[in-house]
Amino acid sequence: MKRIAYCLTGAVAAGILSMATAQAAGLAGAPAPFDKGGVKIAVVNFIGGGDWLQAFEAGAKRQADALGVDLRISEARQDPDAERRLIEQAIDLKVDGLIINNGKPEALKDVAQKAVDAGIKVVAYDVNLDNPKIVQIEQSDHDMARLVLEQAVKEQGDGVKGGVVYVAGFAPLDRRYEVWKDFGKTHGVKEVAVWGVVNDSVAASVADQTKAVLRAHPDIKVIFTPWDEFARGVKLAIDELGVADKTKIYGIDISTSDIQAIVEPSSPWVATAATNAAVVGEVAVRAVALGLAGQDPGHSVLVKPSLVTRGQLVDNKIATIDDLAAKVPAFRASDAATAPWIPAPK
Repeated sequence: MKRIAYCLTGAVAAGILSMATAQAAGLAGAPAPFDKGGVKIAVVNFIGGGDWLQAFEAGAKRQADALGVDLRISEARQDPDAERRLIEQAIDLKVDGLIINNGKPEALKDVAQKAVDAGIKVVAYDVNLDNPKIVQIEQSDHDMARLVLEQAVKEQGDGVKGGVVYVAGFAPLDRRYEVWKDFGKTHGVKEVAVWGVVNDSVAASVADQTKAVLRAHPDIKVIFTPWDEFARGVKLAIDELGVADKTKIYGIDISTSDIQAIVEPSSPWVATAATNAAVVGEVAVRAVALGLAGQDPGHSVLVKPSLVTRGQLVDNKIATIDDLAAKVPAFRASDAATAPWIPAPK
């Protein structure tokens, strides 16, 4: 989701942005401009690394390859100013489409509008740019939080004492935290502590914070982690303190390394709700493609989440995201932003 400011120089950013697939020939049977080929789409990521981002980029690349698109990927490494510069560079390069993956709305709205004014089809993921001409890809943060918190109440009961790792100002975290607060009202979940940090070493920093919180509040039974980087840090702390038997993690997002952490013997991380990051990347590229072809994908494109429990993973011998996709069809693909002429990614 989000990290701290790492300033990319113009040269480095431009170099990243220039990495692209070779321009391909036209796509048979496709509408313009895909019938001629040479379509350029830029992906500008606020995040700078991590399993989720790698999967998102891989999915976007697969779908772009299927469409014969020249895809250009860059990462702002948690620096709002760098993200603005990368979007400006994409505009200067006269790309046809732009995918803005995450970031801070206040830093992006004007430059995103500049891209729209330049005739670029813009899609945003996990950042609300509040612009009717920008398609918003959403993974229903409210639904993900609701799924996993319902599981927490089912397993731990009403009135449980809980903590939440949360940093305000990031749209997906804000939406997930809203659901946590609602559960506090409807299920008597007592919010004992709120902590968190977004920097270049999230898991390690959150682990240190969590140890301090649990020493001060040993009665916390549930910790809600609305981002898997937070969950990794909390797990490190719980393992070190030896309290996995009484404090459980309910998270959001999933990756292969997350699965490996969840299925460890006596792991405190017992459930998560997630979409497949690679599928989100595919959907984002398809939404841009539909817009470029004059086919409206809708202002809001929803990718439905799934609940994944530790028991489900262990019982089905699921060890990787590929295993999860193979054994849970709803996690494998999405029918969002599709059309008969758009080839399925390989």
